[in-house]
Amino acid sequence: MIIWLTGCTQGLGLSLTDALSKRGHTIVGCGRNEIALQRLSEQYPNASFISCDVSDDGSVEDFVESAVLAEGAPDMLINNAAIINEPAPLWEISADEFDHLTATNINGVANLIRHTTPMMIAEGSGIIVNISSGWGRSSSPEVAPYCASKWAIEGLTQALAQELPDGLAAIALNPGIINTDMLRTCFGEEEAGSYPDPELWAQTAVPFLEGLTAADNGRALTAP
Repeated sequence: MIIWLTGCTQGLGLSLTDALSKRGHTIVGCGRNEIALQRLSEQYPNASFISCDVSDDGSVEDFVESAVLAEGAPDMLINNAAIINEPAPLWEISADEFDHLTATNINGVANLIRHTTPMMIAEGSGIIVNISSGWGRSSSPEVAPYCASKWAIEGLTQALAQELPDGLAAIALNPGIINTDMLRTCFGEEEAGSYPDPELWAQTAVPFLEGLTAADNGRALTAP
């Protein structure tokens, strides 16, 4: 498969890039850290890594044009790019921090969908996986902006699923609790360390992703 992956330079994105590449898939990754993208290009010469700020629709449009030229239209889009707020009560979180988070976590997903779905429709097939969270189906104090963004992803995915023609699917995927930088921001090093690391997670998550089909359209799933 040709798989486009946002947020490929850290956490889950790095582990997905590695596991998917080892299983023979063609990866087109994007991120904002150009040094990290260059390192990935050296590590995975058969993949393509392109700089992109998903919160900027123009940047996404440029990424899509470059990605199609490099590898072709995607069979699967994994909208993984996301950030979390510094833990604090909602009223203490600045407007700038809130807006930056939602621009990445919500607008970024919509931007990718806007520019990739027409290609999938033209091909008659395609899977869109929007990475959600346990906090997209529940809530917790001091991460209200993040919760709001992931609840938005759940609703956006459900609505999109109703709009897609036969042959395509949109799926909201809760990856589970994984020991990433994001988790350590919220839980601290010790507690976060009790959860599986991204590399271990990818060993079961990638076969699960490979098994998704158009029949899964509209489902809210949790990775094994």
